[in-house]
Amino acid sequence: MRRVLTAVAALALPLSLAAAPAVASSQGTSTAVVKQAQNADKLNRPTVLVTQGPRDICDFTDSRPGLRLGSSGAAVQQAQCYLNQAIGAGLDEDGDFGRVTQAATRAFQQCAGIVVDGRIGAQTWSFLSFWANAPGAPFC
Repeated sequence: MRRVLTAVAALALPLSLAAAPAVASSQGTSTAVVKQAQNADKLNRPTVLVTQGPRDICDFTDSRPGLRLGSSGAAVQQAQCYLNQAIGAGLDEDGDFGRVTQAATRAFQQCAGIVVDGRIGAQTWSFLSFWANAPGAPFC
């Protein structure tokens, strides 16, 4: 029985994709385009071309390391930029994670309802990047 279900599931996916129409859509600055490929016209298979999400409001780095008091570099500049955008922190984007950046981080964490520890780890990065790039920022 298991082999039969696996075979049916394997056949269903290509069949559903083969019937997909060509579509073009745009949402904000994010673009996803599906178009009919020239060499696939006979097979009626769309080619999917996808660009990554919207352009980031802060453009110092894509790196998201753990940050804390004493950290420095482009990732700190990115976090400072995000804090400025998300909560209007008014930080100098100097790449130095000092006491002022730590206090802004704590204020952001409290506003976002996440763990308040003054450090920027995975959860804080996630909330920061989302809030900073969201329409209507600053929020707190």
